[in-house]
Amino acid sequence: MSNNITLLPKAAGYTRPTMITNLKVKNYALIDSLDIPMNSGFSVITGETGAGKSIILGALSLLLGHRADTKVVKSNTQKCVVEAVFDVSKYNMEQWFESNDIDYDAKETILRREITASGKSRAFINDIPVSLNTLKSLGERLVDIHSQHQNLMLRDSDFQLAVLDIVGNDNKELAAYKDAYNAYTAAVGRTENLRKQITADSEREDFMRFQYQELADAQLSDPNEQDQLESLARQMSSSEDIKEALYTADHILDNDESGVISQLRQASNQLNSITESLPSAAKLSERLNECHIEAKDILSEIRHTLDHIDYDPRELERVNERLDTIYNLQRKHHCTDIAKLTAIRDNLHVALSAIDNSSELLASYEAEVKKTEAEAMEKAAALTAIRKRCATKVDKEMVERLVPLGIPKIRFRTEIADTPLSANGKDKVTFLFSANSDRPLQPVTQIASGGETARVMLSLKAMIGKATSLPTVIFDEIDTGVSGKVAEAMAHIMKEMADDGLQVVSITHLPQIAAMGTTHYRVHKTYCDNHAHTQMSLLSEEERIEEIAQMISGSNISEAAMQQAKELLGTA
Repeated sequence: MSNNITLLPKAAGYTRPTMITNLKVKNYALIDSLDIPMNSGFSVITGETGAGKSIILGALSLLLGHRADTKVVKSNTQKCVVEAVFDVSKYNMEQWFESNDIDYDAKETILRREITASGKSRAFINDIPVSLNTLKSLGERLVDIHSQHQNLMLRDSDFQLAVLDIVGNDNKELAAYKDAYNAYTAAVGRTENLRKQITADSEREDFMRFQYQELADAQLSDPNEQDQLESLARQMSSSEDIKEALYTADHILDNDESGVISQLRQASNQLNSITESLPSAAKLSERLNECHIEAKDILSEIRHTLDHIDYDPRELERVNERLDTIYNLQRKHHCTDIAKLTAIRDNLHVALSAIDNSSELLASYEAEVKKTEAEAMEKAAALTAIRKRCATKVDKEMVERLVPLGIPKIRFRTEIADTPLSANGKDKVTFLFSANSDRPLQPVTQIASGGETARVMLSLKAMIGKATSLPTVIFDEIDTGVSGKVAEAMAHIMKEMADDGLQVVSITHLPQIAAMGTTHYRVHKTYCDNHAHTQMSLLSEEERIEEIAQMISGSNISEAAMQQAKELLGTA
């Protein structure tokens, strides 16, 4: 369970929360095969130390997206499989399944995790392969495993703040604050980026102005100018060769009687003179006549081109100077065409305009920061007011819960200190605790013993359970360090949580808690061929009496222990 508690909202007509209805484990650690139904209400799991209760939790934690080691795969098997069936019919979870593109089955939502001996991990929801993060997202909504190390969460102010928000049911106000805070941080980010940009631009302003002026003076506008100038330069540089080639072509085509045009005309006339004797000559004559006409047309274009070919050294010099200007600018700015040069010029103009108007622009950004900060502060103040009212309620209820748990002189106070704006408001929450009237209040994690910390966490979970519906809650030996009446009181709290509609499972070593369960499972270890095997079974009424009697007296069950076990069950 993360510091930010994942909870499901109560649905209309709420009677029973999300619950595990069946658990299957295969080839996990010392478990060969386990297929066991899970009941609603308050269930207990007992067994001797080392029997494998932690193995059951380890298997279940795989469905919450925890990392898996190949060592969990039972020796000499290919893979281990953990699968749990959940009833989520009392919640409106269709949107979660739809957003993750997973088939929705309210009565049988199946989470499965497979780990191969080679280390490959696969996750499934309703037989659809999913990522580990997706499995974790759903798993944490369905199951809350409270192990002893989770008591360390009390050290985290965010967890303590989350408790107030849950009990205070301030989801609407918290969401409104987060929107305002995000707008504020975005405005701060934009302003800081602008300041950095202004500083950076100011340091190179002179150089930027020089670059811009140089580009502006070049008067670059036509993106095709470079290609046109290069073509013109090639033409002007070769004008003498061009003229000579055109004069030669003109001479060949039209050179008195020996020119191509004259000879084509003569050849056509010769063929035309023999058409009576050779009719096919008429067509040949006609074709030569067409060549004659085309040659005359070509000659006309050549002479027209000659009239317009004019070599002007000054014009060529102007073209080359313009090209040199363009080439130099391209080398300086590491680009190859005029379009990129004009883009650089325009960007420099924008940057210089920003420098020229930076004071006004920065002032407008800073005004936005102040505006969004004021809005966030207003929303944060509304949150603080709710949290302070809720703190009084939490303090009163925690005392009421902890007194029966063996801390009669308990003093508990929720301290809310003002802090700079953060993602969750402007409050730092600290749970202050004193188990004795003559001892000053101090943060619970600094003064409470391990047993007291466990009782504080149990009371917090019970209180949260009343405020909203926790997922299925599994307590892993939360009763460590207590006994007798305190254990009985803790059992009553867990039973109360179950009666409020939660599915509560407690792994315990105490007969007082075991007797309070409505369903009792026993984890035990067997040996076959020198190999240990962990098994879990649902106990009958007679088996429960014997199990609780054994918890009271040890392996040698006495008649008195049997009688005491019956009395405990009868009282429960």
